[in-house]
Amino acid sequence: MMRYKEEKEAKKEAFRKYLESSGAVDALTKVLVALYEQNEKPSSALEFIQQKLSCPSISEYEKLQAQFSDLQIKYHNTCKELEEIKSSNALAMTSTKETTESESPAKDNS
Repeated sequence: MMRYKEEKEAKKEAFRKYLESSGAVDALTKVLVALYEQNEKPSSALEFIQQKLSCPSISEYEKLQAQFSDLQIKYHNTCKELEEIKSSNALAMTSTKETTESESPAKDNS
């Protein structure tokens, strides 16, 4: 039982060091201090923290997701149109080449 507690404490300590070395502890501390120092507390502490950490709010995220979906659809439609134009252009070029070859007079070597 004692060994289990030691292992658990070692994991906690390793995780704490990881958070400190990555700057997460400092960033969170700064945000929480900024929230504490607000004269008028925001209606949503979570949104305040997200904004301070440069995260979009849930509504902003949903809006960005919708825009992304719209852009994906437009991209796929544009790719389809481009392929259709390429096919049409290739067909027109083949048709023009065949027409030009059939209309050109045969050379007479006499």
